[in-house]
Parts: sequence; structure tokens; C-alpha cells
Amino acid sequence: MHLSNVRFNLAISVLSEIVQMQQPADVVLGHFFRKHAKLGASDRSYIADSVFAILRRRLLIEHLCHDVTPRRMFLAYLAKSPLVDLDRLSSYLRPSEKQWMDEVRSTPEENLSLALRSDLPEWVTKKLAKFMDASDILALGQGLHSSAPLDLRVNTLLANRELVLSELAHRNINASLTPFSPIGVRLDGKPAINRDPLFLSGKIEVQDEGSQLLCFLLEPTRHDMIVDFCAGAGGKTLAIGAMMRSQGRIYAFDTSEKRISRLKPRLKRSGLSNVHAQPIDSENDLKIKRLHGKIDKVLVDAPCSGLGTLRRNPDLKLRLTQSDAQELSEKQLRILNSAAKLLKNGGRLVYATCSFLPEENEKVVERFLEQNPNFQQLNCAQILANQQVVLDTGKNLKLYPHLHHTDGFFAVALERMDNAPILLK
Repeated sequence: MHLSNVRFNLAISVLSEIVQMQQPADVVLGHFFRKHAKLGASDRSYIADSVFAILRRRLLIEHLCHDVTPRRMFLAYLAKSPLVDLDRLSSYLRPSEKQWMDEVRSTPEENLSLALRSDLPEWVTKKLAKFMDASDILALGQGLHSSAPLDLRVNTLLANRELVLSELAHRNINASLTPFSPIGVRLDGKPAINRDPLFLSGKIEVQDEGSQLLCFLLEPTRHDMIVDFCAGAGGKTLAIGAMMRSQGRIYAFDTSEKRISRLKPRLKRSGLSNVHAQPIDSENDLKIKRLHGKIDKVLVDAPCSGLGTLRRNPDLKLRLTQSDAQELSEKQLRILNSAAKLLKNGGRLVYATCSFLPEENEKVVERFLEQNPNFQQLNCAQILANQQVVLDTGKNLKLYPHLHHTDGFFAVALERMDNAPILLK
């Protein structure tokens, strides 16, 4: 994209607000674009893409800047962009900046630390190094440097993928089938899909393919009673409800009334009548206790570090600390124990995070199984194969951006063994 004087100055202006870390980057961008309402779609796209690209490589860019200012960060980003002709930037540059940018461009990354090359905090790379080779950590980090694709879930209650692809093609929107999810469509680029007739009629929802796959681990049936324990804005709730053909019953719980309220317009579009969304105070809410021993399946997409979503939320890596991750693991175990009490004999519990850290994943599951010997672990690859989903990452589902082109996810499926007593702790 062409770099105009307007784009140059506005990109630096919004970056100066974002680096203060007062609010998430997407929130700051939203406010900024409302303040500059006359900006065209092309300008908005350039500014947003540039800012997020800088945030994805922020650790490296700040290292290269020495004197870290928003202007220097933007210039370092331009210098590291191979498609940018530095000679054509002279009208924007101050004396000595051209020479500095040439030096930035020629700086070899091979000599830098693994944390800088992967652009992951050093404490994260040290944790990853306990179970990943340096080359794998670098590949993961590089996979997080690019923007995430725009994935859609087809609401199979109202449409099918062939219909959706046909209608998108008719509007000159390039799309293809997602490689793993049988209900997913991946768009080429980032068209404004929220104004498309398919979206407005509830036939499609924006949902990462990895998030779609978590729903298949539940194997929802038409007569199930299901709880989405940490439902958020309800993306997985709606997917599960459609897989149940709007029969049975699904409870969507979340501690944020604001997040639950965002489900309501989506639910109205979806055509589903089997979803019951309610805010809760905590994992020990009376609404939860009333359902003890009555539920067939529970999904716990637990609050987590969010490291698997760094392509979309790159500022997370500077907000998160090692102690935050430890505190989250304790919260995750409490939620998992509470959710387990909902299940009938033979019921299934799916635990998931969008994190790569064992403290939030395998170690939480290990501690849960030690405390709940009446649960056994199932094989995620086999569960997916039962539904013609060809994806085998082993007993645990592990999705990585650089390998699967989804957000990073971890998931396990656990079963409460028949005739075992419900453990009330």
C-alpha cells in the first residue's frame, strides 16, 4: 500500500496512544477511527495493519530503536519491511534517520536472542524450551508474526458451505473450505463481512477454525443437556446449539454480564431456540449448583493467558507476567472442579485454553485427575475421527498457528466414569 503523508502521521499518532498500554490496542484503534471518521477504508486498513504488525514484532523493534519513540518504532517497522523502498521515504525523514534505517534493515536477526527473534517474552521462551526445541519455538514465534485469517462458521441450521461459498463468490469475495472443520469457511483478505446478507441473516458467524474444532470434542447430540461454562460472547455456544439442531438444551454461563449481553443479537440471528444464556457471580453460583449431576456435557474454555491469540492481540505479551500465568492456573483448576460436578455418570468434560503453557494445560489436567479419580481422559484424535474430522495431534488437541493456521489451542476430553460417585469438594 502507498504511504501518504496522512498515513505516516496518523500511524505514529495512534501508535503513541497504544504504547501507553492504558487500553487494548483494538479498543484504542476503534476510538481513534471514530475520532477520524472521514478516513477512507484504505487508509484505515493501512494504519491498522501497520500498527498490529509493529505490535507483533514490538520486542525486536524496540531493541532496534535504542531511543524508543512511536516515530522510531514506525520507522524501524518500515525499515524491516522488505517491500518498502527506503529511498522513497526521504521526504518523511529527518537528518540521520535514513542512515539509521539502512542500519536497521541490514541488522542480521541470526545473532539476536531467541526471545527477540521469536518476539516472545524471555520468560515465555524459557518455559517453552522445557518441551520445545529452539527451532520449534522460533517457528511458533514467526507464525505469530503474521495476521490471522478471517474464518467463518456456517450455521448449519440455516445454510451449508456450498451455499455460502456460492453467495460469497457472487459478491466477488474469495473464500475456501477450512482444512479441518467441516463447518468452516476461510476468507481471502478481510472484507467487511458484518454487513454481508449472509451475516445479517445468521447463516454465518465469524469464528476461528480452532474454536470450531473445540465444539466437535463435545460430540453434541440432539437430546443432550450441555453447559458452556465460560461462554463469553457465545461463539462456541451458537456452534454447539446448531450441531444439536436447536434441540436439547444448552446453558451459556459467564461471569461478565457485558459478554453475555453480546450473545443476544447473535442468538436472535441464529434461529436457535435451545440456548439459555445467564450471567453468574462465580463458578460457585447457585445457578451452577442447581444443575449438579444433571448435565451430559460441559465445555470449559477457561480464562487463560491468551498466548495462542497473539496474532490478534499482540499487546497481550507485554501485559502478561509470569505470576499472572501462575494465578490463572489456580483459577483454571477451581473452574474445572466446579464444572465437573455438573456431569451425570458417563458425562463428558472438555477443558480448553488458548495457551501454549503447560502450567495452564497439562499440569492443570494432571492436578484435576489427581483430585478426581472418577474421571478418565479420552483420545481427542479419535473423537474427531468419529466425526470425519481428519486431524491427529495425539490424545490432547494441540493447535499451533504455524502448523494449523488457527489460533493456538490446547484441549482435553475427560469422561466421568459410570457408577462413580460425584465428588463434592
